[in-house]
Amino acid sequence: MHTISLKFPPQLEHLVEAEAKRRQISKSAVIRTCVEEVLLKGPSSKRQITCADLMKDLIGSQIGPSDASTNKRYLKEAILKDFQRGRHHSQRLWTVL
Repeated sequence: MHTISLKFPPQLEHLVEAEAKRRQISKSAVIRTCVEEVLLKGPSSKRQITCADLMKDLIGSQIGPSDASTNKRYLKEAILKDFQRGRHHSQRLWTVL
């Protein structure tokens, strides 16, 4: 078994000590049991990773309007600019909107 060194705030350390005393096991055993319950035995479907989780460092990093993803006006403007630059396939999208 490998050794890991942890730092706990005083109140958490007191909780671990009290639980170890109550169960009559070592503090290491209490911590190991808690980690196993959360990481190994807990359902993995509790929280799935979302696209936003993967992109969290990029969200909000670009310059632009804050409502660009929800305001259709910006989409219409972008499609019109594409059309004017010669991307005529965008015309089909323009008629849909």
